[in-house]
Amino acid sequence: MGTFSLSHWVVVLAIVLILFGAGRIPTAMGDLARGIRAFRTGMREDHAGEAAADQLTEAPRSDQLRS
Repeated sequence: MGTFSLSHWVVVLAIVLILFGAGRIPTAMGDLARGIRAFRTGMREDHAGEAAADQLTEAPRSDQLRS
């Protein structure tokens, strides 16, 4: 078990092209890119929501209670 040589990668590429066809590969890559973009956006929104929730549930400081 070693690393793959160039001929191995050529065979793998040929099999992928036969199975999926040349037209479906760009479509699949575009779908993958949209999925990654949606995931990143969701993570950003989730992180922003957590920060806002932390600010709302934060206990008042002692100097705020005295006023």
